[in-house]
Amino acid sequence: MDRWDRAGRIAAYAAALALTPYSLIKVSWVVGSLLGLLPVGTGFGRVEWVVLNSATVGMAGIGIAVALALVRPWGMRIPGAPLAFCAWVGTGFLVPVLPYAVLRSLLGSADGNPRGGSDAGPSMPVWEAALVQIGFVGTGLGLAIALPTYLRRRWPDAFVGRLGDGGEGSQRVPPWMAVVGATVGFVWLYWAVGGTAGVAHRGERDVAWHVLSGVFGLWAFVASAATWAAVRGRPAQVPRWGPMVLGWLGSGSLFAWSGWKLPFTLYLAIARPAGAALPENLVLAAVLHLAAVGSGTAMLGALVRTRLVSPNMAAGVVRTPIAPGG
Repeated sequence: MDRWDRAGRIAAYAAALALTPYSLIKVSWVVGSLLGLLPVGTGFGRVEWVVLNSATVGMAGIGIAVALALVRPWGMRIPGAPLAFCAWVGTGFLVPVLPYAVLRSLLGSADGNPRGGSDAGPSMPVWEAALVQIGFVGTGLGLAIALPTYLRRRWPDAFVGRLGDGGEGSQRVPPWMAVVGATVGFVWLYWAVGGTAGVAHRGERDVAWHVLSGVFGLWAFVASAATWAAVRGRPAQVPRWGPMVLGWLGSGSLFAWSGWKLPFTLYLAIARPAGAALPENLVLAAVLHLAAVGSGTAMLGALVRTRLVSPNMAAGVVRTPIAPGG
């Protein structure tokens, strides 16, 4: 076991451990609301609140299982496709928001409220909010280290070669995925810098909303550019692992966060609960999230179809396409 494998082993266990308090907190919210011991979140009925937090409990459980699969021997024996998908979603959720966690701690929130986003409970104490934040950051950092070491063991040729050496995918890949992803990123960045077109409730904007919009907008641009470069093979001679990693993280961010926000946005648009509102126009927000999910999925497909090249490329030896189940 070399130093990279040792680092990945420690990081995987740390990621699983960091997410455990978050899972336990969400279980307590579900049980407490069912027993009438804890209030439900603003704008939610009891059923909606239980369903929402039960879903997050399941997501946390999957995240812990994925982290352990990256280090335990059984993780090398299970089918690669579902593990790769869960890892793609998990890293898409957690790694891209690491800059947000840093910026949020530096800037604080406009109202001094330690809670953040729709994931906050109705009366979350400071220590609970700190555990949630530590869980997200710790799991994101852990996966960022553990996942590459796992990929290195299971698919050692995944990032070999340079752009333009003949290992790219089909040149007929349509450009719409990159255009749509960049368009979504442009809208989010426009809102992040203070743009008001498409904003229905300007008073609902706070520092966290601006920072998150900026972070997601930047990752949308990164995903579009990196995936396009990896598939098209330009600019030439750039190490392939760079665009592949950035495309993986950025496309996962588009899919995971918009896939999570879309049902919540549709619920607000249909139910119109009192006391709950998003800054952006709900119809526009739903369209953007749909576009983000679609483009993120298409980017993943393009990266998966990208052909892998062995170190013996100079000898004309070409490896098989990426196959997460391999």
